Amino acid sequence: MSGDSGKSSWPEVVGLPSDAAKQKILADRPDVQVVVLPVGSFVTMEFNPKRVRVFVNPDGDVAQIPKIG
Repeated sequence: MSGDSGKSSWPEVVGLPSDAAKQKILADRPDVQVVVLPVGSFVTMEFNPKRVRVFVNPDGDVAQIPKIG
């Protein structure tokens, strides 16, 4: 699957533990880097088509829809 035609967001992983979400994202898009961060983390604003940020709550569960960027 090419990086331009693959899935770009994962609403189905909201509420899952970060490790399970990361595995699902990488199963769909093995060409991306998954970065797990706490909600509210400061991040750069540049778009990166090979990155998916996964924001987690204090319990380590996905709090927002992960998406390419």
